[in-house]
Amino acid sequence: MEKKEYQLGDIVQMKKPHPCGTNEMEIIRMGMDIRIKCVGCKHSVLVPRAKFESKLKKVLRSNPDMKEDNSV
Repeated sequence: MEKKEYQLGDIVQMKKPHPCGTNEMEIIRMGMDIRIKCVGCKHSVLVPRAKFESKLKKVLRSNPDMKEDNSV
């Protein structure tokens, strides 16, 4: 199975929708755990990275402002 590429600020689609009805989430923190925020109701959830990767369906929009710049 191909590993999905995601980064801070991306809007991702999860397999199950949030109780408010939307399944779009924004990645707002990355580390051992990943904090995602619901685009619909702005509720945030802290999820272990392994569980996040298994529940991630696809990346909808990538955030171009958060691209890593290694030219500095």
